[in-house]
Amino acid sequence: MSTAYLTADGFEAQLREELKRAGIVVSTAHDRLLISEQPAIAAAWATNIWHDCIEWPVESIGNAAKALRGLQRNWAMYAPLHHRRAALIQERLPHVSAKPIVFPAPAPTAPLGSWTLLAPDMMLAAAHCSAPFPNGEVSFVEDREGPPNRAYLKLWEALVRLRRFPGPGERCLDLGASPGGWTYVLGKLGAEVIAIDKAALDPRVAALPGVSWRGESAFALEPESVGPVDWLFSDIICYPARLLRLVERWRASGLVRNFVCTLKFQGGTDHESAEAFAALPGAQVLHLHHNKHELTFMLSSAPGT
Repeated sequence: MSTAYLTADGFEAQLREELKRAGIVVSTAHDRLLISEQPAIAAAWATNIWHDCIEWPVESIGNAAKALRGLQRNWAMYAPLHHRRAALIQERLPHVSAKPIVFPAPAPTAPLGSWTLLAPDMMLAAAHCSAPFPNGEVSFVEDREGPPNRAYLKLWEALVRLRRFPGPGERCLDLGASPGGWTYVLGKLGAEVIAIDKAALDPRVAALPGVSWRGESAFALEPESVGPVDWLFSDIICYPARLLRLVERWRASGLVRNFVCTLKFQGGTDHESAEAFAALPGAQVLHLHHNKHELTFMLSSAPGT
């Protein structure tokens, strides 16, 4: 059985580089879907990983739909080619809701398979995939009035995927917070937020209950001056290697239980730093649907640890 890696539009080069660095040989490319005959790896630039793919001859639309239903209930279609024929097959499968998520809500837990038509008479399908959303794409009922920018969508998606949300009684540190998109999310969830940035917060964010601002550099901040925090967040624009040193310093302090940080790439993709983040015990490094040329690092401890 093969493995297929689906990447977001415009990031095929990053995924190919990542797979090559890991020794994964791509045997076939089906638009943004890269197929390998080797076992799956945790590829950050893959928005969805299809495990144990099966190829089936498609004798008819009805038989193709019956074959998929025989494996499991829920299926997401990826159809860069042969779209009309694929849509006719998908119409015969149980409906999978694509309604935008109302934040905060955890990601779905029901198994969701993926399939595509490699040719009009050949289907590729995987009953087990890494993403809980069709093709790794999640949409939200957006908040168009409260946040000062659209960066909040990245944090919404990260927390939805973690299935954990900071709330009352939890202390959060938001590094590089201005103008306050992420601080806004955390404040609205009821958490205590310490926002760190030399630039001030948007006045509407600064006025939220539980939000305080310190006009300091995130990189000069000493962990001991803040004390224990339940969550450390960072959407700072900096080189990933510098962010890694910051994260390692806070991890060494023992004062942080959970991390959510954006790795922003300037120019080329720093795969080495991304691999170093992914190697941290318990870490996830993902290209979220709302990421651009960046990845999101998440490290979450169990509640109470």
